[in-house]
Amino acid sequence: MDIDFEPLIAASPNPYVVLDPSLIIAWMNDAYLSSTMRQRNDILGRSIFEAFPSDPTSESHQLLKASFDRVRFTKKADEIALIRYDILNPNGSMEVRYWSATHTPLLDADGEISFILQHTVDVTELQSLRTMRDEMGIVQRAQAVQERNQDLAAESERLRALFEQAPGFVAILSGPDHVFQLANEAYRNLVGKRDLAGKSVAEALPEVVEQGFVELLTSVHSSGAAYVGRREKLVLQNDSLTRGRERFLDFLYQPIFTDGGQVSGIFVQGHDVTEQVLAEEHQKLLINELNHRVKNTLAIVQSLATQTFRNAKSLEAARTTFTARMTALASAHSLLTVHNWEAAGLAETVLTAIAATVGSDVNRIRVEGPDTTLPPQAVMSVAMIIHELSTNAIKYGALSVETGRVEVNWTSRPFEGRCEIILNWIERGGPLVAPPERKGFGTRLIQRGISSDLNSDVEMNFAKEGLQCRITAHISIDQT
Repeated sequence: MDIDFEPLIAASPNPYVVLDPSLIIAWMNDAYLSSTMRQRNDILGRSIFEAFPSDPTSESHQLLKASFDRVRFTKKADEIALIRYDILNPNGSMEVRYWSATHTPLLDADGEISFILQHTVDVTELQSLRTMRDEMGIVQRAQAVQERNQDLAAESERLRALFEQAPGFVAILSGPDHVFQLANEAYRNLVGKRDLAGKSVAEALPEVVEQGFVELLTSVHSSGAAYVGRREKLVLQNDSLTRGRERFLDFLYQPIFTDGGQVSGIFVQGHDVTEQVLAEEHQKLLINELNHRVKNTLAIVQSLATQTFRNAKSLEAARTTFTARMTALASAHSLLTVHNWEAAGLAETVLTAIAATVGSDVNRIRVEGPDTTLPPQAVMSVAMIIHELSTNAIKYGALSVETGRVEVNWTSRPFEGRCEIILNWIERGGPLVAPPERKGFGTRLIQRGISSDLNSDVEMNFAKEGLQCRITAHISIDQT
């Protein structure tokens, strides 16, 4: 049987008024108009505080406003046992009135507040008889209960705020199915702000089931023993359009016991330590990379020392040559250090090696070529090759006379999925050149090419007018 409740409420002797969520008066019955000494057209469509004004700093105003705020925040009914709220008489004077009020939210199909029903009872006469009824303590007890309720509500709100602002993630699960009762902001952010309330972990976070976390919760619930996780990997699928997000967590599953010693739920608390774990892994990688580079550098130094001193004509000459080569190596190292050992420009590498070798004669060498980057190992090789070519030019070639000049140029282009670099060293204006009778270490170092793993090729032309060296290397595109 369908019942139209509006005529029933309209005819009720109890005062009722209906407000929208912004506290605008939408409807009232005749009993409400009689109790408040108002006309319908005077208050309909007006804010409750505009229709019945009060000092915003007064206890009456703040008490009424706080009750409405609790209804709108919790979506649950709220009561005011006793409130003084004076009413304007038709003659313009204020009349002292005391009320007892109940505020009930009316929810729509989506669970949102559509209206608030206020039921008010004028208890002014009861308040005026307070002296006579002090022995019964009705009013005092009502006020005490209200004050305790206010204190409890304030304390509850403080605890809720602390829970929300906890730096770690916190959640409370109930029952053997691990249903979310509470989850703070850090927990909601961790799982991508998904809807958790009233859902089981398996329902709200299905991807964690196969990762064993629901099984861990069940074990804690059945055994009553806490579980501590250290840096455990968790993959969260917070967005169905992207791949899972990998996180590392320190956490605690603590069983919650009833007074009878039974496990009723699980308290979840922890911290996201992903950044710390990744930083430590990166540090390990850097240490391993440093060890690798140190070993490679020591191998180069050992090779330079062995080859330089093996067939040296004199100790002094060998020491001079070795020192120069070490200077070139150090320059290459300094260049890579500036670039964090990731890559360096070919032009910068060539100019650095030349400057470290020829000193003030650097203006006699013209360098030209497009922007091209080299991986660290290639930077080392190019620096040593340019050093040997520069040293040879100073001793026997174009830089050994005032009229000599050197041109260094290069080109680069894509080649079979890699980058092909062709570097030319061309000497002019120096003494006549003849092929060497024997190959020293410097020549062998040049002819070895940029790097054994870069598929390089070297052509040395000992033309009479000047040495010409052509180096061709193929470098992976992701290294350039």
